[in-house]
Amino acid sequence: MAAVTMRLPAARAPLDASGSRGGEKHLVAPGDTITTDTGYMRGHGTYVEDDKLIASVAGVVERVNKLVCVRALKARDNGEIGDIVVGRITEVQQKRWKVETNSRLDSVLLLSSINLPGGELRRKSAEDELAMRDYLQEGDLISAEVQSIFSDGAVSLHTRSLKYGKLAQGVLVQVSPSLVKRQKTHFHDLPCGASVILGNNGFIWIYPTPEQKDDEAGGYTANLEPVPLSDREVISRLRNCIMALVTHKVMLFDTSILYCYEASLPHQIKDILKPEVTEEIVLEARQRLLDSEG
Repeated sequence: MAAVTMRLPAARAPLDASGSRGGEKHLVAPGDTITTDTGYMRGHGTYVEDDKLIASVAGVVERVNKLVCVRALKARDNGEIGDIVVGRITEVQQKRWKVETNSRLDSVLLLSSINLPGGELRRKSAEDELAMRDYLQEGDLISAEVQSIFSDGAVSLHTRSLKYGKLAQGVLVQVSPSLVKRQKTHFHDLPCGASVILGNNGFIWIYPTPEQKDDEAGGYTANLEPVPLSDREVISRLRNCIMALVTHKVMLFDTSILYCYEASLPHQIKDILKPEVTEEIVLEARQRLLDSEG
């Protein structure tokens, strides 16, 4: 007979907010007055009425010199040029693919914006257009970089580097884009034996670290070999650790994920998402982050 875990409701004290450095944040709701000072410039998430700067979204007030904007707590990813994104192909069109990247509109990957298999660079021909489904088809996951943004807000992607391309043998985790910390690189090979792609759009891809980089494939040949149990366990643990960090609104980057992973090792993978275990390992990870910053 299978064992059943029963839980009784219990009040838990919220995690200490001291883990987020920078003091108290100025939170506002739509319609709240941010300032009556006319010397400020209006940024995203604000509007002016009766000489008052008012929030149009719920979020955190950010000030850069005289510019005031509100960063929404929950929002679709708008995308910025140079962002690394993970997305899913939704449609194959003429000379382009439509990609779901957690934006308000589907992103676009033009046939002219990819490297052909093998990393070949040349003008795309009619034969390449007919073979588009051989490269990417509906349901495929890809990593790409934001190349430009159209006037309607849609994002144009490119994969003109061998580090981008089709993704296989891994786990996709969807989080709020505001929790992904911007860094110089969003591709990380972690010492635990797995790698992560931290998409700026809130899509995170966790996969086994390849033993050797296969540049000949050009990013379009999916490896369908069975993944060993040990790798699947590492990936599952990393996935649960990321969800634990998200639960307590901790910024996601390679160091915070690794500290949380190491703090979770005394616990079974399935126990990481239990509230009391989540709280324990996130507190330990936060403390290590504070110690390393200090």
